[in-house]
Amino acid sequence: MSAALVALTATSDVIQGTRRVRVNDAYVHALERAGLVPVVLPPLENVRQAARVLAAVSGLVLSGGEDVDPALYGAAPSPALGTVHARRDAWELALVHAARDASVPTLAICRGIQVVNVALGGTLVQDIPSERPGALAHEAGTARAARAHDIEVEPGSRLASALGATRLAVNSFHHQSVDRPAPRLRITARSDDGIVEGLETDRHDPWYAVGVQWHPEDLVDTEEPWDRQLFATFAGRL
Repeated sequence: MSAALVALTATSDVIQGTRRVRVNDAYVHALERAGLVPVVLPPLENVRQAARVLAAVSGLVLSGGEDVDPALYGAAPSPALGTVHARRDAWELALVHAARDASVPTLAICRGIQVVNVALGGTLVQDIPSERPGALAHEAGTARAARAHDIEVEPGSRLASALGATRLAVNSFHHQSVDRPAPRLRITARSDDGIVEGLETDRHDPWYAVGVQWHPEDLVDTEEPWDRQLFATFAGRL
């Protein structure tokens, strides 16, 4: 039986004077280790291609990256807003809608969890340090595979089932997070300071979508099994 193809979103950036498509290799490694074949998907200008693209794959992984433009959820930009990528925003929002309509299993990571929430009508915390004083340092500045803080996961949730745990330590490289969840989504994990770390569709929803705020792709080779199990569970849905 051949391995399932999974669309893996990427960004575009100017590197050495040329605009290039890029995505961290850790995503490729994590998906391949889970028995999947990632197909790197650049941000396309023609968002009407989203449904066609997803019809050719078994699953969708929304990767991390730039801040989501606050105009997309009706907010004025914070002075602490980072780089935004308008073409990527438009493309990934279209992918979310196409995945929902076709019930394509979706794993959303870091920026990805934020994109899913915004696409379906939710809002974001634009900058945790300035909007949530006293929060943990979520831009930890540590090694990619260093576990920076603990999170609590709702028992019985899709995320708890995927991880095989309801309390675990995660890495942390973000200054934005989910604020108000979209109507079709529910928060299923938080760090001890209340910042959202997990979001998903209901267990009875035909669309399997799980989002995490940390970077599990950087943790699949660590001693702890949680992040490997997250990718393995996603693979099992395809």
